[in-house]
Amino acid sequence: MHIIREDGSLDPRLDPGLSIDQVVALYKAMTRTRVIDDRLQRLQRQGRIAFHVGSLGEEAAIIGSAAALRDRDWIVPCYREVGALLWRGYPLQRYVDHMFGNADDPVVGRQMPDHTFSREHRYLCVSAPIGTQLPHAVGLGWAAKKRGLDECVGVFFGDGATSSNDFHAAMNFATVYQTPTLFLCRNNGYAISLPTDRQTATRTLAEKATAYNMSALRVDGNDVLAVWRAVREALQRAREGGGPTFVELMTYRLGGHSTSDDPRIYRSKEEVESWRRADPLVRVRKHLEQRDVWDDDIDADWRSACEAEVKDCVRRAEEKPAPELREMFTDVYKDQPPHLAEQESRCLAGPRAPEEDQD
Repeated sequence: MHIIREDGSLDPRLDPGLSIDQVVALYKAMTRTRVIDDRLQRLQRQGRIAFHVGSLGEEAAIIGSAAALRDRDWIVPCYREVGALLWRGYPLQRYVDHMFGNADDPVVGRQMPDHTFSREHRYLCVSAPIGTQLPHAVGLGWAAKKRGLDECVGVFFGDGATSSNDFHAAMNFATVYQTPTLFLCRNNGYAISLPTDRQTATRTLAEKATAYNMSALRVDGNDVLAVWRAVREALQRAREGGGPTFVELMTYRLGGHSTSDDPRIYRSKEEVESWRRADPLVRVRKHLEQRDVWDDDIDADWRSACEAEVKDCVRRAEEKPAPELREMFTDVYKDQPPHLAEQESRCLAGPRAPEEDQD
């Protein structure tokens, strides 16, 4: 499904009817996410942060989905969806503090970068092992249904996760119990270096839903309006008791899987450039320019504002101290057992625990 045409006009048959202000907000959020990604990648290359998982080229799939969900709905991320969290109003400073693992990091340095969370914004903590977030999302949806709550769950995952055990368990459970779960598959073409056509014999990933008697949609994931429409349609079905929906968001990862990956090894420059011409930011910007609400000067001003914002957050983050060493021992048990208290005491007494007396 496409809504924004190549020239920036909309298909009137599929236009979801968003106001121009709503579309501007989507574009601004997508641009802000890209500016943040670019800055964090440079920081990692400079050795100032350890790691980053960006969303270059996938902003429409992420922001469009988050915008279609309601604030009361839960988001269960993979690890590339921090743009969805920022869309919900999560403070950028808190996210940057997490990337540096300083004392104000919500997880006080216990998690690797880009593994943040916010109960306030109904955004679960990232679960790094592939596909393990899917049963979590189904469980959230089932709990909401059993309690009679008007809450749905959108769970993000990549094409590679469809080959995991947890994917099949989650899909089956969701349809058996008709949970209000939206399976948001970012099909960006690669599971790190493995092309999608090397991990499945099916023509599409969406058709996998048929085996579980689950509704499915396949949409242009680089068209933010098409993403919004598809996810809102799935959300409405779930709210009305129609159960889960599998939404395949066709997109492309323009960057590496992470800052630890070199995609030049497994894909050609020509392939990347062909997808760069389908850049989701360029597409929605053409529409805004056609509507005479955006131009080069406005775009430059907005990007400058985003760059200044993230630069200030980085400055503040680097001025903050590291977490206290004792934080390694908190939040493990409600009542600390003796063996952990002993370990803490030894750890805090010096850089290394004294050797045991051998006598």
